[in-house]
Amino acid sequence: MLKLALIKLRQLPRDGRDTLFLLAVIAWVLLPQAGNLPLWCSIGALAVLLWRGWLALQARPLPSRWWLLALLAVTIAATYASHRTLLGRDAGVTLLVVLLTLKTLELRARRDAFVVFFLGFFCMLSNFFYSQSLLVAFSMLLGLLGLLTVLVNAHMPVGKPPLAQAAKTAGWMTLLGAPVMLVLFLLFPRLAPLWGVPSDAMTGRSGLSDSMQVGSIASLALDDSVAMRIKFEGEAPQQRDLYFRGPVLSRFDGRDWRPARFSSFSSYGGAGSAGSAGANLAVSGAPVSYEVTLEPTSRPWLFVMEAATQIPALPGYQSAMQADLQWLVSRPITDLVRYKAQSYPAFSHGPAQPVLALREFVELPPGFNPRTLALASELRRDPRHANAGTAELVQLVLQRLRSGGFSYTLEPGVYGQHTADEFWFDRKEGFCEHIASSFVILMRAMDIPARIVTGYQGGERNAVDGFWVVRQSDAHAWAEVWQAGVGWVRVDPTSAVAPGRTGAFQRLAAPQGLVAQAFGNFSPTLSAQLRAAWEALNNGWNQWVLNYTQGKQLNLLKNIGFKSPSWADLSYLLLAILVLAALTGAAWTLWERAQHDPWLRLLARARKRLAQAGIASTESSTPRQLALQLATRVGQPGGQRQALHDWLMTLERQRYANPAASRSVERQQLKLLRRQFSRLVWPV
Repeated sequence: MLKLALIKLRQLPRDGRDTLFLLAVIAWVLLPQAGNLPLWCSIGALAVLLWRGWLALQARPLPSRWWLLALLAVTIAATYASHRTLLGRDAGVTLLVVLLTLKTLELRARRDAFVVFFLGFFCMLSNFFYSQSLLVAFSMLLGLLGLLTVLVNAHMPVGKPPLAQAAKTAGWMTLLGAPVMLVLFLLFPRLAPLWGVPSDAMTGRSGLSDSMQVGSIASLALDDSVAMRIKFEGEAPQQRDLYFRGPVLSRFDGRDWRPARFSSFSSYGGAGSAGSAGANLAVSGAPVSYEVTLEPTSRPWLFVMEAATQIPALPGYQSAMQADLQWLVSRPITDLVRYKAQSYPAFSHGPAQPVLALREFVELPPGFNPRTLALASELRRDPRHANAGTAELVQLVLQRLRSGGFSYTLEPGVYGQHTADEFWFDRKEGFCEHIASSFVILMRAMDIPARIVTGYQGGERNAVDGFWVVRQSDAHAWAEVWQAGVGWVRVDPTSAVAPGRTGAFQRLAAPQGLVAQAFGNFSPTLSAQLRAAWEALNNGWNQWVLNYTQGKQLNLLKNIGFKSPSWADLSYLLLAILVLAALTGAAWTLWERAQHDPWLRLLARARKRLAQAGIASTESSTPRQLALQLATRVGQPGGQRQALHDWLMTLERQRYANPAASRSVERQQLKLLRRQFSRLVWPV
């Protein structure tokens, strides 16, 4: 079947094969968009491309313009129904894909082909609105080479050369343009982040939320994607100290945990304020300095290791600490960002003496978890703990978790209305959110102020580049209890159930696919090494390409001698390099033309092309002799042989037929012959 298809493909006219190649390139460019487009758009684009390919294979006529207008009207209406607008990023990309695929149904002239090419370039760029990963960049580089190949091929006359020759020309064009792209990347003033198009809200990948319902973070543990990367200055802290603070949840309605009412950027702290006074934060010991590369979250949360007293250095954002030690920024983080921070693992915060505001942290909704409330009363009435303080009661509950047969699992099942009752008395198993929620409810039932803190805990060091990788599967929930004379104290009840979760760094593994599982079983060490190398490569891409910021541009100028670089210096340097490159190219061209006879050089190029096809010649062979040898050539279409024969004879006439021609006329004739040379189909 495949052999018959290949035979039929070879028998197609050249225009048909070129059309199929163009459709394959378009499909490759649109493939990464499949997950970002409405389902109808992805299916419709695939159907139109397959339809157009079938028309090319069968040499059928293209549909009428009425069909195209009807399809366009339907797709515009579907776009509006899907996005409720025709403006914006998502709607714009959907319309762009629709226009590109429909335009392939009216490829009747070279002008139509050029429209398809440039729509393809726009679609290729639109992939970077959603992802700037190394894999997407590499796939779009292949798409660029494909589009350049079909663009070069479209400029060839009838009797086009093989696609391999057009691809070679496209490759040389890309290589010649690479230095220009590098200079522009390094020196073109960055007035906004790379691909500074704001992402639509709520499209981030962070699994943390501003509320927590029992069971939500358990699904996140199956996500092994990178949340952030950490580069420590000096020795890294121990894994049990790697707590990266996120939303703090204080209000409980029986099922959902939500932040305190003051937890927003504008309601506390304000821009440029560390907020440590309101948090009553006191630190001790040596600080830990580090740099965070945070993946887009579409949330205004800034993750730092507990506890940071200074504002993290994040250009383009205003930062503020909340009274609960959470750091917020002035707008959602929709791009890859990098910031420096300094934290103190030894710290205390919150009021040291009872205040009225602490009553919020002992509130429980009526009618929920009656058995947990009864357990709290029992512990309080126990004569052995009659005078027990907060610290002793916390240890009593932690000991119950250690010795009560509780387990840490990804599959605790669906909890009912009384989540804490089911955990303490029935299931006795759960993920970190089940354990933290049940612990805080029991603390509050004993009239001890308590709250839940969510974020990330732990990480693993990549041996290739030295960065610590924190994954979405490292999302964690722990507790804080208030203790008189001390303030808020971190308590991680999960470590009592599964000490390896925070100490020995033993994570629950997500189920793997058959291929990954087979490869991991075959060579676990090699699998881990390949994964580390790939992530280090991605991290290098993030650090040196995606995060090449304005500050890095100015630092580059400092390294080459500018004392106080500015945007004007950057623009002047870029302009000077471009002018110098243009003058150098012009001078080299003039020198090269002065040193060599352009007519002899063009004849030498023709001899080389013919020699590659087996037509031997010497340096004394004239164009007429080459034309006579070509006339006996078998295996090339007669029209192509005749075009080459005519060109060689024209080359000879230009040299000898009109010796009185002026220098300017000779230059114009040679220029025309050189242009024709690049368009000719030479024998292979």
